[in-house]
Amino acid sequence: MFIALPDLNVHYRERGAAGAPALILLHSLGTSSVIWDQVAERLAQVYRVIQPDMRGHGLTDVTQGPYTIAGLAEDVLALMDRLGIGKAHIAGISIGGLIAQQIGHVASGRVDTLTLLDTAPVFPDSRSWRERAALVRVEGVAVIADTVLDRWITPQEQGTPNGKGLRQIFLRTASEGYAGACEALASCDLSAGLKHLAIRSLVIVGENDEATPPEVSRRMVAEMPEASLVKLEGLRHIPVMEAGTRISTLMNCFLAGEQSNEPAADLYETGLKVRSAVLGGEHVSRSLARITRFDEPFQHFITRTAWGQVWSRPHFDRRTRSIVTLALLAGLGCEEEFELHIKASRNTGCTDEDIAELLLHVALYAGIPRANSAMHRAKRLLSDPDEQQNR
Repeated sequence: MFIALPDLNVHYRERGAAGAPALILLHSLGTSSVIWDQVAERLAQVYRVIQPDMRGHGLTDVTQGPYTIAGLAEDVLALMDRLGIGKAHIAGISIGGLIAQQIGHVASGRVDTLTLLDTAPVFPDSRSWRERAALVRVEGVAVIADTVLDRWITPQEQGTPNGKGLRQIFLRTASEGYAGACEALASCDLSAGLKHLAIRSLVIVGENDEATPPEVSRRMVAEMPEASLVKLEGLRHIPVMEAGTRISTLMNCFLAGEQSNEPAADLYETGLKVRSAVLGGEHVSRSLARITRFDEPFQHFITRTAWGQVWSRPHFDRRTRSIVTLALLAGLGCEEEFELHIKASRNTGCTDEDIAELLLHVALYAGIPRANSAMHRAKRLLSDPDEQQNR
């Protein structure tokens, strides 16, 4: 998909339910949003995943350099504005991680968490980046391809389809886009601000990353108020294609708050976010306003368990969970809850066709009377003009 910013036509990829918490994945220098695909596919079961191509990279417009990290961060914030995203989890690798840090500094209120992979607050040294920019403007990126790929991925990965694909992504990167981003790295140093970056963060680094070695990551984590570190054995600077499954597992646990020192509090907050995303913020606000001392323990229980644990699990996406829930509620004759989840289906991606199909299974396995009652309720709600407008 493409979207127009004031001075840039941005290509981005989106997957996951529109009502899910947003997760923005920022790629590295000389690559594109494609490198995140393995991770994005799994995390989209829980999150609304946005993968933009950086200025001068992928299918996004190539503008004249030099670029700046501040400017590249503004591109991401402008994209969030256009997509109606007020706040998001932000993950970035290499220069993408530096951009993520900049967003955390200038717009901390719009960042839920930071996941920083194989990155640093400064990429020394300025002179070498400017020399590289000058070189690729004259000779193109192919002249440095072998050197770059050796630093990015292991020798065995280079011979795989993914490794060969990564080389093609690099070779197709516009020289001006690459050079402009090199100049952005040359002019940025966020080291002094690390101690003020009070956002819950996960730092991941490849054990054999020569560009941003593990020692750099350790120093980052020591400076940052709320950061933890994971080292990936045997991997280099761009591990997201080579170890996508492991990285998605690490990120999923981190984003869900499972590494928090206060799991109960985080579980409630996570559940509240998921409950609001599925049932709608207005409905949840009304429910919370009606809580009394009598039902407060029960409301906290269902928020923590149903929404903070079960609905937050990564195996099913929200559409699938919606289908399963509606089928069970119809089969059990839970009419009030069934109607609530019919209304919520507009937030989960569960379609009218999904609902009609699941009710056939209810008729077959739970009985025609239960399915018939549910069918009447679903038809009434789905034909309501207000509900139609919201779907």
